[in-house]
Amino acid sequence: MGRDKARLLLGGQTFVERIAQALTAIAPGRISLVSARPEDTQAGLPIVADLHRNCGALGGLHAALMHTRSAWAAIVSCDLPFVTGELFMRLTDLRNAGIDAVAPRQSDGRPQPLCAIYAREPCLAVAEEMICTGELRPRILLQQVNTRWAGPAEWGALKRSHLFFCNINEPKDYAKARMKAETK
Repeated sequence: MGRDKARLLLGGQTFVERIAQALTAIAPGRISLVSARPEDTQAGLPIVADLHRNCGALGGLHAALMHTRSAWAAIVSCDLPFVTGELFMRLTDLRNAGIDAVAPRQSDGRPQPLCAIYAREPCLAVAEEMICTGELRPRILLQQVNTRWAGPAEWGALKRSHLFFCNINEPKDYAKARMKAETK
């Protein structure tokens, strides 16, 4: 992208502000930002530093699970600015006994490990083991725990669901996202 995606603006809000607003539906007042840059300040959120540098998204997921005092944590990548509180409420509602994570699958079947709900204890243990072995793909974590997959039939009827997993990685993605944000 050439610049910090978390600070990009859509509709007058940074990506982080948009995501934090969505998360307030399930965790009001308990939202933190995981960052490899502990000096990072955004949206007035507490910063959680990565404990394992150079471990990518799994390192951030691990830091979030280490930091949370709750039994469950919602994990969202900063480049998914179209997620909503309704999506997180739906994922949270799908938790039940024996489930370690709830993660959506896109319409094409692709898992979304960075827009999911994780049970702290079992997922933290697996994340630590994976970091020790050098396996850093979050989707592998979801394969190693008891994951409740949420397909489009479960979240597709939510407002603007077609945008939930629009991942912003390049300037052209950002340009498309700005146009989508303007259309209601």
